[in-house]
Amino acid sequence: MTTGILAVAAYLIGSISFAVITSKLFRLPDPRTYGSGNPGATNVLRSGNKAAAVLTLLGDALKGWLPVWLAQHFSSAEAAPLAMALAGALAVVGHMLPVFHRFQGGKGVATALGALFGFSVYLGLGAISTWLIIAAFFRMSSFASILSALFAPVATWLLFGAAHPFFASVAVVAVLLIYRHRQNIKNILAGTESKLGQKARPDAPSR
Repeated sequence: MTTGILAVAAYLIGSISFAVITSKLFRLPDPRTYGSGNPGATNVLRSGNKAAAVLTLLGDALKGWLPVWLAQHFSSAEAAPLAMALAGALAVVGHMLPVFHRFQGGKGVATALGALFGFSVYLGLGAISTWLIIAAFFRMSSFASILSALFAPVATWLLFGAAHPFFASVAVVAVLLIYRHRQNIKNILAGTESKLGQKARPDAPSR
């Protein structure tokens, strides 16, 4: 019963769109109407408002970490690993398919990162280090996110083993993240993927 309640709570927390909320607070256009159409920190950054992008990033990461923390502290020791794994995955699903926003959500990168930090500080630091290194060299948030998604299950397997619930959770989230970046993959291969800091075009297509 407790695990089920925590799972539903994780999805609902994940469904809160900080990109939309922050954009309203800063009187910016709805992030779903420009750039990639993705309600996430990278697209908010295309508005030119760095503060709004940072707040979006922190909010999205927090809503990935918080459900995992709640699952850890409100579950028994035996049930905690599974409850945490479900909470982390469902928070990301909530971000991707938010019930509060007609199931039109983002790609889940920051929320997944928050969940990784909830599972293990080492997992979170490994993922963010991978992202920063790739982003610094290639200046593409999407490419850095894809490679970080590929890295995360391997790191989870090394830390916890394939039988641990965290591994299945991270592997499923990685597949979802890569699927959500399918258009970005096409753009990267075509050489048309936008770079970090590039402002949105008024006529830019949706996701």
